[in-house]
Amino acid sequence: MTSKVAEEALGYEQARDELIEVVRRLEAGGTSLEESLALWERGEELAKVCRRWLDGARARLDAALAEEEETGAGDDSE
Repeated sequence: MTSKVAEEALGYEQARDELIEVVRRLEAGGTSLEESLALWERGEELAKVCRRWLDGARARLDAALAEEEETGAGDDSE
């Protein structure tokens, strides 16, 4: 498996694409139990990486929207 550092270096798109491949391989079947378990574990790791990216993006969006509301709250010119 990969190290924590390597996981954190993965961009969202990279993690998502690898996760799609893991799911495809699991759905296709034909793998040993050991390989299936390793794929499942890798998929869980990749899903966590994706979730961290999405949570971070949501936090940035929420912060930007809050800032916009604060700066635009007193502006009735529109």
